[in-house]
Amino acid sequence: MIDNRLGDEHEALRKTVEAFARNEVAPVIGDLYERAAFPYDIVAKMGDMGLFGLPFDEAYGGMGGDYFAMCVAVEELARVDSSVAVTLEAGVSLGAMPIYRFGTEEQKQEWLPRLCTGRTLGAFGLTEPGAGSDASAARTTAVRDGDDWVITGSKAYITNSGTDITGLITVAAVTATDDDDGKAISTIIVPAGSPGLHVAKAYSKVGWCASDTRELGFDAVRVPAGNLLGELGRGYAQFLSILNEGRVAVSALATGLAQGCVDECLRYAKERETFGQPIGKHQAIAFKIAEMAARAHTARLAYYAAAAKMLRGEPFKRESAIAKLISSNAAMDNARDATQIFGGMGFINEAPVARFYRDAKILEVGEGTSEVQKMLIARELGL
Repeated sequence: MIDNRLGDEHEALRKTVEAFARNEVAPVIGDLYERAAFPYDIVAKMGDMGLFGLPFDEAYGGMGGDYFAMCVAVEELARVDSSVAVTLEAGVSLGAMPIYRFGTEEQKQEWLPRLCTGRTLGAFGLTEPGAGSDASAARTTAVRDGDDWVITGSKAYITNSGTDITGLITVAAVTATDDDDGKAISTIIVPAGSPGLHVAKAYSKVGWCASDTRELGFDAVRVPAGNLLGELGRGYAQFLSILNEGRVAVSALATGLAQGCVDECLRYAKERETFGQPIGKHQAIAFKIAEMAARAHTARLAYYAAAAKMLRGEPFKRESAIAKLISSNAAMDNARDATQIFGGMGFINEAPVARFYRDAKILEVGEGTSEVQKMLIARELGL
C-alpha cells in the first residue's frame, strides 16, 4: 500500500517552517508586499534555519537532506506568502543546484558554502525577451577570447538577480553555431558586479511583489574560462534537467498557495456571519471550500508522487509535468474561489487571499507554461 505520510524528519521540518511562516512571515509580509520590498530579514532568518542548504551535502555547508525536504519547506512558506517561498525555491533549485549538479569541486567549494547560508543568493539566467518557452532560441552569446569568455546579450524575468545579496548569475549562452543554424548552448557563472553586467530596476509585477525579478544586460561581460559550468555545449541538457526538478518545487509552492486559500477560507467562514449564522453553514460556501480542499489534496499527492520517483532515481519528467499542471490549476482555481468567498474583503489587499489571487497566475506561466506541461505529458505518452 502507498503511504503518503511524511517521515519523522520531514514532518519535524514541516512543523518548524509552518511555525516560522505564521510567526515571522505573516505579521510583516503585507507591508513588504505593498512596498515591493525584498524581505532581507526573513531571508537571513531562513538562512540561519538552514533552509537554503537543505538538499546539499554537509561538506559544502548544507544540511545533508534531500530535494523533497526543500519542497516541504516551500509548501509551508507558500501557505502564508509566495514571494518568500519563491525566493527560497529559486535560490536553491535555480541558484545553487546547477553548481551542485554540474560544477567542478573548485566551483562548489567557492560558491555553495555561501549559497547555503542564505547570505548570498544565486540566479539562473535562462529566459530572454524572445526565448521563453522556446529556450533553444536564445541569442545571448559567449565567445572565447584567450583565457576568458566574453558574454553579450540580455535575459528577462530573472529571479533573485538584483538583490543586495545576489552573488552570481548562471547564464545560458550560445557558444557555437553551425551552418544549419544549430546551436551549442553552455552555462557560465557570472559573478554579480562584473564589468558590463547591467541590472535593470525591479519589474513592477502583478504578484510576487516582495520577490526580486529583473532584466539583465550583458555588454561584453568578461569572465574567466574556468567559470564554464559543466561540459561545453551541454548547457541545454543541463537546464532541462534543472527545470525538470524545479517543476516539482514549483508544484510544492502552488500546492502551498492552494492550501493557504483553504486555511484562510476556513477561518473566515467560521467568523463571518450572514443571515444570522456563520457563512460556513451555508451549503454554497461549504461546498466551495470542500472543492478547494480536494484540489489542494490532489495537488499534494501529485507532487509527492513526482518527488518520490525523483528520489528513487527513476525517470520523473511526466510526473513532474503532471504535478506542475495540476497544482498550478489548483492554485488559480482556489485563489479565485477564495476571493469570491471573502466577497468585498477579498478585493482589499490587506486580506491574504487578495495576495494569493495576485500570486496565483504566474504559477501557470513560470518554469514552463501549462501548455508546455501538456506538451511534455503528451510526448511522454508517446504522442
